[in-house]
Amino acid sequence: MRRYSFSRKQLAIPYAVYLLCFVVAPLFVLMFYAFTNASGQFTFKNLTMFFTDPNTLGTLFYSLGIAFVTTLCCLLLAYPTAYILAHSQLKNKSVMLMVFIMPMWINFSLRITALKEILSLLEGNLAYHPFLNAIIGMTYDFLPFMILPIYNTIVKLDPSLAEASRDLGANEFQSFLKITLPLSLPGIISGVAMVFLPAMTNYVVLDMLYNSTYIMGSLIGSYFAAYNWHGGSMIALILLAIICIFTIFTNGFGSQDENRGGVLL
Repeated sequence: MRRYSFSRKQLAIPYAVYLLCFVVAPLFVLMFYAFTNASGQFTFKNLTMFFTDPNTLGTLFYSLGIAFVTTLCCLLLAYPTAYILAHSQLKNKSVMLMVFIMPMWINFSLRITALKEILSLLEGNLAYHPFLNAIIGMTYDFLPFMILPIYNTIVKLDPSLAEASRDLGANEFQSFLKITLPLSLPGIISGVAMVFLPAMTNYVVLDMLYNSTYIMGSLIGSYFAAYNWHGGSMIALILLAIICIFTIFTNGFGSQDENRGGVLL
């Protein structure tokens, strides 16, 4: 029986074809619609309209606010949880972690529907606070994405580093600030990227909660629903640029932390 060997370039062909068909080609279509008008003529009108329309700018800043608060809430809840799980002496530590990330395995619609039923008990209060309602829904949905990378980073830390800091006179809090927290920054950055970016556009959560909050995902959907593909494509392209800038910033921040050695001594 004859054996066939393939080089790395040959093995990469299916991946390259997939990228061309489902990533590069749609991106060119998006750019075409973004910089043309209904007659197919090249124009910057869609770009200028985005930065001159107070509705689109207001939606952008409102989305950034929701994403920032959601990320902050997830971080404040996830870090202590991941830290306690990583340093616990439980034999079934992995089972406890599974309890927190198990919502990721359940159907998205079922989870949000269950949350909606819980929030309906407090509807008299939350009905007049759509921003708070949005934060609760987003935090509930994205919390596992923050816990998992932080836990994976903390659990891999060498415990001898914290022991050495305490031998040198540092207390528990000082050891945490100068050893554990700096070394866990890669997990924090990964979790922030996994929460902040989707929180700007995941309008499905808000729609299922019957929330009137309008974010970037809702704005793009409304443009395409009204058959304004040119305006919707420009907004999607600008959002893509924001995501790329945010990704470059977080990657650069992580690289700088690795170059410093991570530990602040």
